[in-house]
Amino acid sequence: MVPNLRVFHHEAVSAGRALAAAIGLLLLACRPDPAAAQAGALPPADEMLQIDDEPGRVSTEEAVISEGPYARQMVFFRSSEPPGTLVIHTSERFAYLIQGNNRAMRYGIGVGREGFQWSGLVRVSRKAEWPDWRPPPEMIARQPYLPRFMAGGPGNPMGARALYLGSTVFRIHGTNQPETIGHAISSGCFRLANGDIIDLYERVPVGTKVVVRHGASL
Repeated sequence: MVPNLRVFHHEAVSAGRALAAAIGLLLLACRPDPAAAQAGALPPADEMLQIDDEPGRVSTEEAVISEGPYARQMVFFRSSEPPGTLVIHTSERFAYLIQGNNRAMRYGIGVGREGFQWSGLVRVSRKAEWPDWRPPPEMIARQPYLPRFMAGGPGNPMGARALYLGSTVFRIHGTNQPETIGHAISSGCFRLANGDIIDLYERVPVGTKVVVRHGASL
């Protein structure tokens, strides 16, 4: 009986190792390939996955950057724009919601990577809570392992809230990867930690003027 038990134990261990390897491969298949995402041009569809996003990764609704330069805070900010205007400086990685009296609420943001940064004047055309995400056909062709549809929720790369900018494909939205704030990795959208986009969402109505600049002006 002892030899038989040893054989059974050996076979169980081997089966366990094979199962672990299979699970590992499955998990790898669920992660977007950054190189594949960079290979194509900017998708024309309304819902774009950002570089290095991870569908299904959960970041809690209340995720907030509470310390360091990208923490939400009131700052001195001189501008000729009226109160309520949202000014985005891509090179600084900050969004400023003007309050008047040379003050602004400042948010740390993630911005578009090189070749996907832009500037201009737009207005908030729509708002959404826990927006859904639908990758366009062009992205599915490049990354066939991506989900065809992901309902809004903590694991959605669009995060807790989204502010749609005019008739463009760009948005200001949350993220399930708050550690990417302060970096240039997106396809042109601006991302905030979920707790920060929730705060901004409550302060910014549809029709808000949004000024996007590459750098601070004197």
